[in-house]
Amino acid sequence: MEWIRDDRPRRIKLISTGGTIASRWQGTGYAADASGDDVLATAARPEGIEVEVVDLFNVNSSRMTTARQLTLLRAVHEALADPGVDGIVVTHGTDTLEESAFFLDLHHSDPRPVVFTGAQRPLGTGDGDGPGNVYDALQVAASVRELGVLVVFDGVVHAARGTVKAQTLAAAAFADPSEPSLGKAGFAKVDVRRRPDRPAPLPLPQAAVDGNDGPFPRVDIVTHHSDGDPLLLNAAVAAGARGVVLVGTGAGNATPEIAEAVAEAVAQGVVVALSTRVHSGPVAEMYTGGGAVDLVAAGAVLTGTLRAGQARMALLATLLSDVAPARRDTLLRDLLNGPTRAEPALAAGGSGSRFSGTHASAAVVRKHAVLH
Repeated sequence: MEWIRDDRPRRIKLISTGGTIASRWQGTGYAADASGDDVLATAARPEGIEVEVVDLFNVNSSRMTTARQLTLLRAVHEALADPGVDGIVVTHGTDTLEESAFFLDLHHSDPRPVVFTGAQRPLGTGDGDGPGNVYDALQVAASVRELGVLVVFDGVVHAARGTVKAQTLAAAAFADPSEPSLGKAGFAKVDVRRRPDRPAPLPLPQAAVDGNDGPFPRVDIVTHHSDGDPLLLNAAVAAGARGVVLVGTGAGNATPEIAEAVAEAVAQGVVVALSTRVHSGPVAEMYTGGGAVDLVAAGAVLTGTLRAGQARMALLATLLSDVAPARRDTLLRDLLNGPTRAEPALAAGGSGSRFSGTHASAAVVRKHAVLH
């Protein structure tokens, strides 16, 4: 569907958090130090859009923390408490943009859009991509509704869920390896080809409401590899992790020893999610011998097609919620949208096969986009 704005003026809040889009040369390298007004001044502004800038913080996004993500979540909800605001744009570093955008999407219940964007090239460079990305993000934020949190980059509109940084330096920085993009932005219009599937949004966690500085639940990521053993998983648990994302090989595989360590961690109340280091495709219960069959039997929750960074955010959101410990796995499955079925060619066992998605998938909110 094509979105073309009517003539009514739009009011957009731009929340600046730093990143390459706000970075300038510091003598030995680039670092975020420019204000949101500085960033906005580099970009043309779509006609009929009034922009109000909020300088929330100013960091390279490799320094992102749970405290800052909760501050951002609270700032977005406070901005949307004003019925005169038509949408939000968040400028953010690309390193962890996928994590912050997904975290906000898990808690986003407002029909108005929150649009993340950033840049691959620093502020003020002759071939900078930031100005164009800001322009497109403003256009999208002023035009669409009922799409949740979005990532707009290099003229492409992505859903927050599943979108990851796919290029270290190239302008087309983001993609969902397992799903097509939502659409495109350009030439004063927004063309959306599909609506994202989203689980029912969570209420704001109390930590965001209170604005406290923690401590917050520790959630670690442990990657399996050749010669992998339970050492790092056990170390994470010993360090106080309440959640661990295990990044398996292939469709989500490890070793019998790691499966035993997962069972021990789960017995101690640690929530374990199972993702994969493979670029695209779902995790699936295919192999024993320490594979996903054994890891799920040990208590791990499959992450579908979500990769480690976003699986970690779903796990963090679960732990920050007020759900009872006995229901955490159920909530986590809902946030992950349920384990994804294996490829049809592998689902030879019929409806009772372990490849057929025997865990119930989450209820999905499918909302119809309406012209804004």
